[in-house]
Amino acid sequence: MITQTTATKDLVSKMGIKVKVGDAAPDFEGPTSDGNRVGLKDFIGKKNVVLYFYPKDDTPGCTKEACSFRDNLQSLKRKEAEVVGVSLDSVESHKKFSEKYHLPFPL
Repeated sequence: MITQTTATKDLVSKMGIKVKVGDAAPDFEGPTSDGNRVGLKDFIGKKNVVLYFYPKDDTPGCTKEACSFRDNLQSLKRKEAEVVGVSLDSVESHKKFSEKYHLPFPL
């Protein structure tokens, strides 16, 4: 189910995705910071997904959010949930951001 912050709403709009709060998340697939590809279909029937949209790598608010997911990952894993972050930044930008903050989930 989609829940949105203002930043998420702006990013989703820029991506051309039309969703409303309460909608099922649309399927997507894209390259990740670790060189793989990931899509929501990879998790269907296997895991819960915390899919979060953020405006830009390595900015104060986005860093705080990503680090919060990192710091609470064990709690989420106990709920059989995986975290996936989405922004319009490049794969290289995601890789640097992920390495800098030791983010153990795909961006």
